[in-house]
Amino acid sequence: MRRLTLILLLIVAAPARAEDLVSGISQDVIQITSNYTGTSIVVFGAIERPLGSDGRDIVVVVRGPGTDMTVRRRDHIAGVWVNADAAKLVGMPAYYYMASTKPLDEIAPAADLTRYGIGVEHLTPQQIASHHDPKPFQEAALRHLEREGLYTEAPGSIDFLSESLFRTRVPVPAGVARGQYNVEVYLFRGGQVVSAQSTPLFIDQTGLERRLFNFAHNSPLIYGLAAVAMSILLGWISSVLFRRPA
Repeated sequence: MRRLTLILLLIVAAPARAEDLVSGISQDVIQITSNYTGTSIVVFGAIERPLGSDGRDIVVVVRGPGTDMTVRRRDHIAGVWVNADAAKLVGMPAYYYMASTKPLDEIAPAADLTRYGIGVEHLTPQQIASHHDPKPFQEAALRHLEREGLYTEAPGSIDFLSESLFRTRVPVPAGVARGQYNVEVYLFRGGQVVSAQSTPLFIDQTGLERRLFNFAHNSPLIYGLAAVAMSILLGWISSVLFRRPA
């Protein structure tokens, strides 16, 4: 919500001589089935380049949905590994992808990147619950998400088809969470954001997977009892089929 508010303010407050940015995505709904192994979407757009202007950069960010992450630190105590401390990161995106025309440190100052949450190292949780320094926990969470392919940066991956037309391809891996994502496109000039747009992207399950998901969340007790009953039934059938003759 905070990111969307900043984008709306930028669009409303942009001066009349600023460049206009128009962007879109190749599809706004992705359906996850049992054989889903990942896909990709194309983010494209165009900018109006005023006469006498020079040097502009595009940054594309795909993030969401927001989630709470608990990171635990394990210590070796009396020969046993135990969870010694933990930190809860509130409001972190479950998925994050950033593409840009060039490295971020060549586009804008770190303070502006942090303000808009552009770049993995500039992401900040809405709230952190920890008794100690939360920075090591946040760094550990980012490393884990990067290893899982859920947090990715791709500087230099935006292609300009002409002076005003651009596009980039965004991967959507198999492990993404269902929910609403935001595809944000920023236009930078001289280290400042001069225009921005945001487009929603919805990822949801379909078919049997969706019905089972809804059943488990809407009726957890019945779902649990049904799972236990099915396990007992399958166990009995297996014992009958593989029973050794006397």
